[in-house]
Amino acid sequence: MRPYALLVLAGFRQQSAYRLAALAGLVANTTFGFLKVAILLATVEAAGGELNGYDAGSMAAYIWISQGLLGSVNLFGRTEVAERIRTGDVVVDFLRPLDVQGASVATEVGRNLFALLPRGIPSVLVGALVVGMTMPTTPLPYLLGAVSVLLGITVSVTTVYLVAATGFWLVETRGVQILYMVLSGFLAGLFVPISLFPAPLLALASATPFPSMLQYPVDVLSGRVEGLAALGLVAAQVAWLVATAALGQALTRRGRHKLEVQGG
Repeated sequence: MRPYALLVLAGFRQQSAYRLAALAGLVANTTFGFLKVAILLATVEAAGGELNGYDAGSMAAYIWISQGLLGSVNLFGRTEVAERIRTGDVVVDFLRPLDVQGASVATEVGRNLFALLPRGIPSVLVGALVVGMTMPTTPLPYLLGAVSVLLGITVSVTTVYLVAATGFWLVETRGVQILYMVLSGFLAGLFVPISLFPAPLLALASATPFPSMLQYPVDVLSGRVEGLAALGLVAAQVAWLVATAALGQALTRRGRHKLEVQGG
């Protein structure tokens, strides 16, 4: 595991070089956060001060935590390994004494973890200071929430790896990336909490890994879901992590075989 831990650190350090980009991300996060506050808090007020379990304080917490995680959770479908597969450079990765999927996931997780520092945490603090929000008063939700956030980041990376792995057969994956971006933002709960969805759409979202990337970490960290229910959400995240990682391994093996057959 040590090489993969070093890759996480390397990804973290690599992303730390782009400080102006991180600042621009913070500005974008807070700007869109205020737009969502204006819309969603007005919706809660129009509903009489409570909307399907959300009051103004809990809705504000949802808005700002989700905005804070936006830079760390990959909902856009882009990843470096997709380009390496497209150009054929991935054959060099297969020659290295590391698992291709594991190395890619570890590096991307490190990059995404860095974004919590200049973008994620400051966004939440801005929301707390300017708008206010309801947050837990005991330490357990924060501890479990930290685990859930890490799982959410990792599930997003392993799922995006699946998008990249289609490049073994499609070569150009931009169409799949766009489809992923459209579905992930909506079903992950980026625009509105998925608990506001109609029952059939909520069931559809819950049958995908997308809520595990964003909605579940927000629910656990904000304390909206507590106790056994919170543990259930974390367990669902673990299940999706195992499933997406296993599928990624299968696609990588088949993709490598395809490259060897083609003489790559």
